[in-house]
Amino acid sequence: MMERRVIPVALKPAAPSGPGLTQAPPLALYIHFPWCVRKCPYCDFNSHAIRDGIPEQAYLAALIADLEAALPRVWGRKVVSVFIGGGTPSLISPEGLDRLLAGIRMRLPLAGDCEITLEANPGTVEAGHFAAYRAAGVTRLSLGIQSFADGFLTRIGRIHDGREARRAAELAAKHFDTFNLDLMYALPGQSLGEALADVETALEFAPPHLSCYHLTMEPNTAFGASPPAGLPDDDSAADIQEAVEKRLARAGYQHYETSAFAKPGQRCRHNVNYWQFGDYLGLGAGAHGKLSTPEGILREMRHKHPSAYLEGAGSGSFVQESRWVSRDELGFEFMMNALRLTDGVPASLFVERTGLALATVETTLIEARRDGLLDTSEGRIRPTLLGQRFLNELLERFLAD
Repeated sequence: MMERRVIPVALKPAAPSGPGLTQAPPLALYIHFPWCVRKCPYCDFNSHAIRDGIPEQAYLAALIADLEAALPRVWGRKVVSVFIGGGTPSLISPEGLDRLLAGIRMRLPLAGDCEITLEANPGTVEAGHFAAYRAAGVTRLSLGIQSFADGFLTRIGRIHDGREARRAAELAAKHFDTFNLDLMYALPGQSLGEALADVETALEFAPPHLSCYHLTMEPNTAFGASPPAGLPDDDSAADIQEAVEKRLARAGYQHYETSAFAKPGQRCRHNVNYWQFGDYLGLGAGAHGKLSTPEGILREMRHKHPSAYLEGAGSGSFVQESRWVSRDELGFEFMMNALRLTDGVPASLFVERTGLALATVETTLIEARRDGLLDTSEGRIRPTLLGQRFLNELLERFLAD
């Protein structure tokens, strides 16, 4: 799940300055589970190591109450995907997950082909639950493998080893028609050959979807404060990235998003909805949401710390921050998502999802095309290979709009 920065303002936002929309985009549901066994040193997500156990029953009850409080804003809209992320959502008991999904189905209409994804970490106890998660209604599993090599797993602070990673991948392939394996590259001391070895191991399980991320030193993380020794330099990391992309292309995977590769027809529908500037209701501690209304586009963030979220549940106060997206921000926000897709989006989607005329960003589109960063042929807006490599620089151009 890609996190969003939300500017703190009053809980009751003022009237929007952006345009209203005549048609609501697809609606997804994101549910955040904030606990994990141990915080990884590179992780900047809202996750908290377990100390005194997980208050599962109280948290599940809070999630349902949060959903009920939000229903007036999404009433009658069908949900196209559900994504349960974290943290480590696979720490939820199978019984608890079954109750959660049943509670959602009772309150929101789910599309007949609704994609329901659960993030999971390899581990013998969690892996044993995979069959039960599938029976509860999960249709897609996303496994945080990162590496199959014990040494690299230790260096990046993962709690599982290579054997557990392989076993979890085997069970995912057994119990789910579609699943994702998360890999990281540019790890401390990792060579190009070692990075490709992880990819080769992953391919043995024929995953319909692979996510391949560059390890980054994020602020406010242990690695951000004290980077590990032996990180590949930028040129070496770029060589690894290029080799990974070429290997996966030969294996029949489409590189459809910055870090995502899929077999035909196996793209993550939930994330594609984000990148196409669709709507999503975020539930749970620190969850972000984006909802399009006749008045404009509203962004929300729930209370971030689990204890604050649970306290808020007692009073029915779940939202910590809320703001309308201004007209001046819409062009950048749309492009920040859409240009992550390697094949881009139809130009008409800009008007449909923002309510703005394409003319509001026309000058920037022309200049980016002139500089070889964008392709605007065939009625689409897509980044060129150069634009993909320099995506941040491309996006900065739309800030001026």
